Amino acid sequence: MRRALPLHPRRAQRGLTLIEICIALLIAAVLFSAVVTSVGAITGSKAKAAAGELAGVIRSLYDSAALSGKTCRLVFEIPDPKSEDKTKYHAECAAGGVTTSRDREAALKDENRSREDEKRSGGDERRNFRSSDSGGAPSLQELMEQEQGRVEQAAKFSSYTAEEVEPRELPGGVTLSVWTRQQKTAVEQGVAYLYFFPQGYTEKAQVYVRQGDNVWTLTVSPLTGKVSVVAEELEVPRT
Repeated sequence: MRRALPLHPRRAQRGLTLIEICIALLIAAVLFSAVVTSVGAITGSKAKAAAGELAGVIRSLYDSAALSGKTCRLVFEIPDPKSEDKTKYHAECAAGGVTTSRDREAALKDENRSREDEKRSGGDERRNFRSSDSGGAPSLQELMEQEQGRVEQAAKFSSYTAEEVEPRELPGGVTLSVWTRQQKTAVEQGVAYLYFFPQGYTEKAQVYVRQGDNVWTLTVSPLTGKVSVVAEELEVPRT
């Protein structure tokens, strides 16, 4: 006896549509990105890479200053920790060999104040030197001004461009602070400098690169320019 067929045969199971597959892949990509970001913050991978890159720049500028006979410096522009701006740094070299201020903290305060005043005024201030009105020999005042202008011109720093020391910025989430032997504490906001001299030496310095709870310390040797990188926050040396 033949069995009667059901009035409503079972429908075949419906597969995923293209839109559903795309949505699933998008969700998976977002989750993967979140995991990678979390792992990076935990391991400090960005800070580690930034520390290694900065160590190479320091060594290159040390060699450049020694070979060119000019005083050079790395300029660090460290934003307010509350802002989302990234830390930037670039190289500058003077026209000749110049020395640095012994009171670095006071010099940095003056530099930051000058930058703020310049931003507010919206222009750069230039020193104008008077010429002799009499048409004869320059006066003592004029000679003093000319000599001051010559010294200032020699001490004036201009941007140094080379492939290995081109301007850079740290990745998002990575912060930086700079200590040199002329300072009592590390600079964590504003402008900071690391100088390199033509005689083949630099300043004793420590640069801290942070990402989350991870800190990488770059220790700069004054006599050789060698940079040691350790995965911990070293104390600021007592000078």
